[in-house]
Amino acid sequence: MTLPGRAHIQALTAALPLLDTDRLTALGRLLAEKLPAGGRLLVAGNGGSAAEAQHLTSELVGRYQAERAPLSAIALHADTSSLTAITNDYGPEQVFARQVRAHGRPGDVLLLLSTSGTSPNVLAAAQTGRELGLTVWALTGPAPNPLADASDQAVCVDAPAVATVQECHLVAVHLLCAAVDTCITAAAPATGTKEAGVQRLVIVGDVLLDRDITGTADRLSPEAPAPVLAGARSTDRPGGAGLAAVLAARTPGWQVTLVCGIGQDRPGAHLRALLDEAGVEVIDLATSGTTPVKTRIRAADRTLLRFDTDADPLPLGPLPDPARARLTEAAAVLVCDYGRGITSHDDLRQALTAAAGGRPLVWDPHPKGTAPTPGTALAVPNTDEALHFTGHGGPRDLAGDTARAVQLLAAWPVKQVAVTRGRDGAVLVADADGHPLAVPARPAAGDTCGAGDQLAVTAAMTLAAGRLPSHAIAAAVDAATDYVQAGGPASLTTPPTHYPSDTTGPLELAARVRARGGRVVGAGGCFDLLHAGHLSLLDQARRLGDVLIVCINSDTSVHRLKGADRPVVGERERAALLTALDCVDGVLVFAEDTPEKVLAELRPDIWVKGGDYAGRRIAEADLVESWGGEVVTVPFLEGHSTTTRIQHLAQKAGTR
Repeated sequence: MTLPGRAHIQALTAALPLLDTDRLTALGRLLAEKLPAGGRLLVAGNGGSAAEAQHLTSELVGRYQAERAPLSAIALHADTSSLTAITNDYGPEQVFARQVRAHGRPGDVLLLLSTSGTSPNVLAAAQTGRELGLTVWALTGPAPNPLADASDQAVCVDAPAVATVQECHLVAVHLLCAAVDTCITAAAPATGTKEAGVQRLVIVGDVLLDRDITGTADRLSPEAPAPVLAGARSTDRPGGAGLAAVLAARTPGWQVTLVCGIGQDRPGAHLRALLDEAGVEVIDLATSGTTPVKTRIRAADRTLLRFDTDADPLPLGPLPDPARARLTEAAAVLVCDYGRGITSHDDLRQALTAAAGGRPLVWDPHPKGTAPTPGTALAVPNTDEALHFTGHGGPRDLAGDTARAVQLLAAWPVKQVAVTRGRDGAVLVADADGHPLAVPARPAAGDTCGAGDQLAVTAAMTLAAGRLPSHAIAAAVDAATDYVQAGGPASLTTPPTHYPSDTTGPLELAARVRARGGRVVGAGGCFDLLHAGHLSLLDQARRLGDVLIVCINSDTSVHRLKGADRPVVGERERAALLTALDCVDGVLVFAEDTPEKVLAELRPDIWVKGGDYAGRRIAEADLVESWGGEVVTVPFLEGHSTTTRIQHLAQKAGTR
């Protein structure tokens, strides 16, 4: 017979190896970014979970191991006067939600602990946090459970006993604290005072100078059947890993360091100046050599001819200490191998292997390059590269690319492989025995030069935000599609008009767009049973500015406004459906009957209403105009009403 104590230890020993340490490390890195920059962590739980919550806040306000500045962390159960007063006046289910509403600000983090994942007061806090734009995390017992579903991210302990789950939660708390300390103390010596809300991406790779000579070709030469290019003009830009660095540097909230080799010649000097102009920090390993130049002759958005200058691989010196320091402090690392030798640098490979242990590393390979270093989170070869590395001569279709991804997963020391498939999107393989994730791309026409770099950059940044590789590849395919649709490299001469929202909340997204001179558009309503009238409204609204944030009534608000049988579709599903629309950049849920409070937080430049108001003034117009905003109406589609549609469906059901 197994003694109770031994059984308890055996249960804990079985559960701990299953703990999602990678996600906990990523969450700790996010706290290390948010809290020193003025963000706040709110933590709540009941019973033993309350003790774990208070343990976490004490380690952050005080210290875990390393000496550092105190961080703002509040255990919501610890204020007993507020706890009892709220319980007495509002009921036990609101004991944490009301404190979240009092203390939480958009962009703050709310961490909720529950062994069951079903505690009503914790679920109410999660809903309130999401309504207010907080990032909601959860530590729970076995999945699935309601709290995990209600959170942006969850770490679920697969153990049947409550005591085992709580003890694993204590380990999770310590892992979070260790990640926070590691990130903050590692960054301090290299950067001094850190700019609020800024993360660093380190890109390692081969660079070249890209040159486009563009003109019109409407006749053939009398000397030969060759087009004559008239009105030619030349444009230079960084190429290879340099293009990836420029694309990354255009993303708000990111600083970019490029570890590369640049030739000591005139093209190299020009390339360095272009990178400096783009705000990219360059750490150059080259000791001499010439810079390769790739020239395209283009007309009517098509390449007529390309010619490359020959250049031998650059001689590289030892890896300098600043490069090691940047890799240590990076939120993510991206390797853009263009086959010119930098990824075979022994010291650099060792440093990349070490860096992969504490942050996501994405590897974009090249047929003339080297295999990824151990610990790589994600490799992103395209179909041609996968064909080269595997020798798998199967068809260039989904099944063939999946087979090649499986083969590379076995051959390389990487966690996941995504074969990128051009206009067909990508396929992600995480387990040779599991089902592949197929990510189709939206149709797009344009110059594809650099689309792979945009995909790799977005994947690295999304992984740095703690998102799953499946989310990262989906976001990356979308970003690459948008890049092509915007004109490819030609879009680099104009400010970006698409702002990625996968790693930020709607309010922060709106603030970033506004800070770059863009126009924020808002639209509101219940959006119950999404129909063509809604789509028309939102599509028109998005065209009025640079970002569209939709404000929707919560379930309780719709219930009060529309009656006991509404909403038909819950707020989470309504938000998900709206977010899936290309014209919608973010969704905010508000619990009040009118959107005044959420409008005051969003402060849109344009507030859009659909319908024929026949000269009547819209109720929230005074508020919007108080900060210089504008209220407009757009044409509506007649015959599209959610209420009428529900009544029609009810009548049809009654006649059966």
